[in-house]
This record gives sequence, C-alpha cells and structure tokens, in this order.
Amino acid sequence: MAKSSADDEELRRACEAAIEGTKQSIVMSIRVAKSRGVWGKSGKLGRQMAKPRVLALSVKSKGQRKKAFLRVMKYSSGGVLEPAKMYKLKHLSKVEVITNDPSGCTFTLGFDNLRSQSVAPPQWTMRNTDDRNRLLVCILNICKDVLGRLPKVVGIDIVEMALWAKDNTPVVTTQRSTEDGGPVAEAVTESDLKVTVEKELVSQAEEEDMEALLGTYVMGIGEAEAFSERLKRELQALEAANVHAILESEPLVDEVLNGLEAATNIVDDMDEWLGIFNVKLRHMREDIESIETRNNKLEMQSVNNKALIEELDKVIERLRVPSEYAASLTGGSFDEADMLQNIEACEWLAKALRGLEVPNLDPIYANMRAVKEKRAELEKLKATFVRRASDFLRNYFASLVDFMVSDKSYFSQRGQLKRPDHADLRYKCRTYARLLQHLKGLDKNCLGPLRKAYCSSLNLLLRREAREFANELRASTKVSRNPTVWLEGSTGSSQNANTDTSAVSDAYAKMLTIFIPLLVDESSFFAHFMCFEVPALAPPGGAGNDKKGQSNNDDGNDDDDLGIMDIDETDKKTGKNSPDLTALNESLQDLLDGIQEDFYAVVDWAYKIDPLRCISMHGITERYLSGQKADAAGFVRLLLGDLESRVSMQFSRFVDEACHQIERNERNVRQMGVLPYIPRFAALATRMEQYIQGQSRDLVDQAYTKFVSIMFVTLEKIAQQDPKYADILLLENYAAFQNSLYDLANVVPTLAKFYHQASEAYEQACTRHISMIIYYQFERLFQFAKKIEDLMYTITPEEIPFQLGLSKMELRKMLKSSLSGVDKSIAAMYKKLQKNLASEELLPSLWDKCKKEFLDKYESFVQLVAKVYPSENVPGVTEMRGLLASM
Repeated sequence: MAKSSADDEELRRACEAAIEGTKQSIVMSIRVAKSRGVWGKSGKLGRQMAKPRVLALSVKSKGQRKKAFLRVMKYSSGGVLEPAKMYKLKHLSKVEVITNDPSGCTFTLGFDNLRSQSVAPPQWTMRNTDDRNRLLVCILNICKDVLGRLPKVVGIDIVEMALWAKDNTPVVTTQRSTEDGGPVAEAVTESDLKVTVEKELVSQAEEEDMEALLGTYVMGIGEAEAFSERLKRELQALEAANVHAILESEPLVDEVLNGLEAATNIVDDMDEWLGIFNVKLRHMREDIESIETRNNKLEMQSVNNKALIEELDKVIERLRVPSEYAASLTGGSFDEADMLQNIEACEWLAKALRGLEVPNLDPIYANMRAVKEKRAELEKLKATFVRRASDFLRNYFASLVDFMVSDKSYFSQRGQLKRPDHADLRYKCRTYARLLQHLKGLDKNCLGPLRKAYCSSLNLLLRREAREFANELRASTKVSRNPTVWLEGSTGSSQNANTDTSAVSDAYAKMLTIFIPLLVDESSFFAHFMCFEVPALAPPGGAGNDKKGQSNNDDGNDDDDLGIMDIDETDKKTGKNSPDLTALNESLQDLLDGIQEDFYAVVDWAYKIDPLRCISMHGITERYLSGQKADAAGFVRLLLGDLESRVSMQFSRFVDEACHQIERNERNVRQMGVLPYIPRFAALATRMEQYIQGQSRDLVDQAYTKFVSIMFVTLEKIAQQDPKYADILLLENYAAFQNSLYDLANVVPTLAKFYHQASEAYEQACTRHISMIIYYQFERLFQFAKKIEDLMYTITPEEIPFQLGLSKMELRKMLKSSLSGVDKSIAAMYKKLQKNLASEELLPSLWDKCKKEFLDKYESFVQLVAKVYPSENVPGVTEMRGLLASM
C-alpha cells in the first residue's frame, strides 16, 4: 500500500510556508485532483481538465476560541505552492460522495455562503478511498471539536466509515516518564482522540443496535466484505420468514380484503356525493360571485356618490357669494371707515374670479351651466364695483384739489413765499392706494381714465402753486436793472455794470430748489400710487442734491415715494421700451405740462434785469440736470433741458446784441486811439468769469469766441477806412487788448488764445509802421542799398560801381545828402513816431523797436558798401549806435 500524501512532511512544510504570517497552523495537507467533470452512464469518469491541487486544513486560535479553515493550494509556474482559495469550515453544510464514480474517490464540499449557488461546486478526486476517508474523518472531527456541530454527510456507507476508522486508526506514541526514568510507549487510537460519527445520520436507537451487532459479530470477522455477505444472508432469511408468516395468515388477509372492498364501495358512493356537492357548490360559488359583483358596484356607486356630493358642496361653496361682500361691491360706501371692508370684498372677488378660471378649476366644470352663470354674475359684480370706484375716485381727486385751490392761504401771497406742502394730499390719497391696486387686478383698463383724472386735477394745483410762487418771487426780489448796452460807447453802462444782481440768480435757484424736488416726488408718488409697473425705481430725494439744490420735500422719508428712471436710461438697460414706462411718461406729461411757463417767466425776468445772470442760471440748471440723470422722472429731465436751452437762447440773444453794438462802431466817423469796446470787453469778461463759478464754461467760451472775432474783424475794417493811420490804430488797440486781458488770459485758455493772436497782430503792425517811418527819413540811402542787392543776383560786386547811377561819385552824393545832419533826421523820425500816437505809454517801446530796426538796416548797408566799394569811407555801425544812444 502506497504512502499517503497526508503523511508527507515536505508537503506540510510547503503549505505552512504558503500561509506564513496568518497565525494559522496546518492540521492536515493532502494532494487532490480538482475537476468539474461528470460521471456518465457508462460509469467512467469523464475528467475535464483535472488540475492538481492540495487541500490543507488549518486552525487559528484566538484566546479560548478556535477557527477552522479549508485552504486550496495550487502550484505556481515555478512549482511553488501558493494559496488559491480559503473556505471557513463554519460555513460547511454538506459533504457528498459522488455516487456515479465507481471508485468512490470523488466528493464535493458544499458551503452555505457561496455567492452563486447555481454554479456546480468543484469535485475533489483522491487517489484512493483511504485518502478520501482520512480527509473526511479529519474534517468531521474538526467540525465537532471546533464548531460543535457536524455537516450533512451524503453518499457514504456509515458502517464502512466506522470500520475504516477503527481499522486505520494511527497509533500516536506519547512519552511518559517512569520511576526508572525510561520512556514508555502508550498506544492511543485516533478514535480515542477525535473519531466520531455524525449523529444526524444515525439515530440513538440505531447506534445502540449497531453497537450490539458489532459486539456480537465483529470480533469473529476478519474483513468487511465477509461481514457484509453474512448480513445479506441473514436479511434474506428474515424476508423468507416474513413471507411464510404472511401465507399462514390467509384468513386474516381475506377478511382484510373484504373490508377493503366494502371500504371501496363506500368511497365510490362518497365520490358520487362529492360530485353532486361539487356541482352545487360551483353553482353556489357563481351566485356568490354575482352577488359580490353587484355588491361591489353598489359600494363603488355609494363611494362615488359621496365623493360627488363632497365635490358639489365645494363647487357650491365656491359659487356662493357672501351677502356682506355683495352689499359692499354693489352699494357700499367708499368712506375711509368702510375701506377695509371694501378691500376685503375686492380680495374675495379677485380670488373668486381666479377660482373659476381653468387652471384653478377642473376643466370638466368649466362648461357647466352653473359655473358659466356664476362667472357672468361675478363679472357683473366686478364691472359694477369698478365703475362705482372709478366715479368716486375721479370726484375725490377733483374735490381734494378744489378744496386746496379755493384756500388762498395755501399759496404764496404778497410779502410771503410759501413752500408747497402736499403731505396732507398724499396722506388722503394713500387711503385709496390699495383700492387702486385691486382695481388694476380686476380691470386694468379702468386705470387709464383714473390716471387722466388725477393728472388733470393735480396739474391745476401744481400750475397755480408755481405761478403764485414765481410771481411773488419776482415781486420780492429788489435789484436795480442793468442796461443791456454793454459794448457801445455810452458812459452810463460802465457805471451800472458794477451793480450787484446776485439776487436774480438766487431767486432762480430758489425756484428750482423748491419745485424740482417737488416735481420729482410727485412723479414718483404718481407712479407708485397709480400702479405703474416700471422696470427700474430709484429712492426719492435724488434730485438736485447739490449745494443749492437739496431736496426739502416733506415727504422725503415716505416709502411710497419712488423715483422713476428716465426712459433713455431704462432703454440702455432693458434693451426695449416698457409699455408701462411709456404710459407713465405720457401721464407725467399730462400731470406737469404747463408748469414750465412759470420757470420760463423767471428766466426771462432775470435776463431783463441782468443778461449776464444767464451764466449763473445756466450753471445752476446744469447742476440740477446732472443730478437728474439717474433717478428723476422723465418729464423733470425734459423740463430742465428746456430751461437750459431757454437760458442758452437768452444768453445768445445778449451776445448777438452786444456783437451788433460792436459792429456799429464801424459806421462812425474816423476813429482815433483805443476803441471803446476794447476796455469794455475786459470789464465784461471779468464779470462773466465771476458768474461762471465753475459751471457753464463752454457757454462763456463760445461767447468769448464770438465777441473777440467780431471785435478783431471790426477793428480791421475801421483801420482800412484810413490806410495812412491804419497801423497806428491797430497797434494801439491790440496793445490795449493785451493790457486789459493780461490777468484773465493767464487763467482762461480761450482768452489766452486770443491774447496771443492780438500779440502777433500788434508785432506785425509795429513792424509795418516803423519801416514806414525809417524809409520816410532815409529813403535815398536804403533805395541805393536795394539797387545794389538786386544787381548782386546777376553780376559780381566789382562790376557794380560801373553801373549807371551806382558809381562811387553817386555813392558819395547819396551819403552826403542822407547822413549829413543825421542827428536831425533821427530826431525827425522820433517826432514823426510821436506825432500820431495817442497812447503815450507805447512810445518808449516803439522808439526802441525803431532804433533797433534802423541799426539792423544800416548794418546791412555798411556790409554791402564794404563789398562793392571797399575804398570808400562810410560812418561805422558803432558810430551810428552811439549816436542813437545819445538821442
């Protein structure tokens, strides 16, 4: 008999090496063949890809608890054992020996925790039954000792297993010390250690019978086959004895057969009765089903009727009009005390109308006659209430305004300017703000006439307030009127030009301070009160928030007052014009139209008193307009823009009249000296700069440009009337222009430009006049020099003395006549320069220019003579410079 692989120590060590580090110890290791083949009818094992494996039983101790594992080892490509799979023995539920294997060496192990129970478990094939029995006995012993239970064993002969366990129990030698000190071998069977048989397969009684049987026969039996044959023979003897006993009891058998026949007849009768009962029961069942069907239909009908009644109750409740609401909607009062009830009625009506619409009402009810009638009734209620409320509000707005207009103490009176106060008016209007919101929800079209009525009524009040305020503002402003003649030659204008007219622009600023915030707030309140849905709203009080334009509106803290963004600003952000915003600006036009006339009247009044105050008013208007760009109502911006245009137009009118006065100087008799409008323009420009105060720079610069252009053109025209004295007139006036505007030109870029233009014209006029005086006294000298210069372009300097009129003799004659008494000629030149000059302060600078120009020309003459007439003696430049210096 070949040695079993279970006793292979090298195999055990290889398995221990494979699981090293797991704290598990190997109990048994044995080689097997793994396959998933089946045993066919031919009784031959169809091995399908049998693979060599090693099954190892291992135990892991954890305190007093032990865990048992079945490990499957496979060989790697290098022939080294490595773990393939591991099963916990606590999940082992079945051990089955394959019956189709004639050798009985193939078995399967079933585990109850495998994920897929549909896949057949692997089949393990041993080399012989000894190896198989040894492995299975070891598995069963471990299960009993470690787990306290045994798996189910199928397909194995219990007797065979017990006999094999008894015959093949290995002897385990233990060493025991004796008194002599020598070891004594003591044989201990494996059954004494851990052999047992599954109690579930063999009952207690069977186990006792088997022990008695084994106690009787096993001692005399050498092999299991002989014992099995002996048992078969005894079984046959027992069966033969049983047949003999049965044959001897034939009478009893006949009696039993008769009893069976009688029982059969009774059963047949019972079968017939059961058939009859079955038919009757079937009919009864059909009747019961019919009754149940009708009962179910009745129950369903009852449930449906109940649900229908509930739904109808809801519909009826929805269609019912409460009497108190009906009374309020059709004939209730609109007094302030009754408004809460009216608002509740409006809310109920709006909710009821929405409740009858298809999204809120089941579509199957929409075409019901009752619903249609109720909808028509609610529409009639709505129309009645909207009409009554609209009539009341129109009359209410008119009565409020009429009451205020009839009270003269409400407006500005003689000697008393009164700021418009709309706090009480807005408080009374807010009482009906929620009513307007509900009216918009009930009928949006009703707001149009209401808005027109409100605008018409309030427009009368605003225009009356503005008219009375503007009239008293003008009457209470005391200031002397300045003449509009600024740049002509009258003497009175210069005296009146210093009159203080700041009260005029202060009055205009006060008009804007009072009314612009009021108009903005009125626009904002109107937009909110009349339920305009505009895309952008701004907080109130944003209008004119500058030094002179603080909003002093009494209602500035009201949450209802909202600023409305201008249409242009809104279009940039929304990309399209909101219909409500368009309607709002149209309504604001109706609300505020006509009030601009009183602003125009103040502007015209201020212009008549002092046209230059247009500059201050333009600056004030610009500040307000810049403050209205983001948060003012559209009409207020238009009003400010029109005011700015009006102020600009009046100022342009003043500029045109002043330019006309300048042009009239052209028609006068011969002008001498500085023209009168030159110094007057300097005074005018100084005062205009005082009125600018950091604003309206462009307006004033345009006026400067127009004034100076006309002044210079007129000066040139006057100078051309007498060409003999043209240069004197020009240089005197251009010098006066520079002297009078020197300080302003340093700070005003526009005037600096004209200052430089006048400086260039002055230099040109000086050059022409000085040249004329020099040529008048030394004409022969410089004409002789010019002839020489002209000939030098064509001939050499040595040939010039031989030309006609240019000989040395002619040169000497010319020098004698021109330079003899040269001091007298220079003195005559000074007298001529002094003779026609009206501005004595210009004489020193002009005389210096004249001497410098004469020396430059004389030096050129001396150089020419030195080239052409090198032998001639001419008075030197140094001698002439000394002579001029002594004059």
